[in-house]
Amino acid sequence: MNSQRDLLIRGSEKVVGHCELLLASAKSEHERELYRQRIERERRLIRDRQGGPDHRAA
Repeated sequence: MNSQRDLLIRGSEKVVGHCELLLASAKSEHERELYRQRIERERRLIRDRQGGPDHRAA
């Protein structure tokens, strides 16, 4: 992996960690759902970035 992709993955991992903490203390179901969605989005990004070279480059 290249250093830029590693940096993006680490950033997404940090976001997941923060959102998990916020999810644990969420006051409403709406809040919990927002955090769950964000966690899933970041995990998808991590999987995509670990999958190989960036296919978006044209």
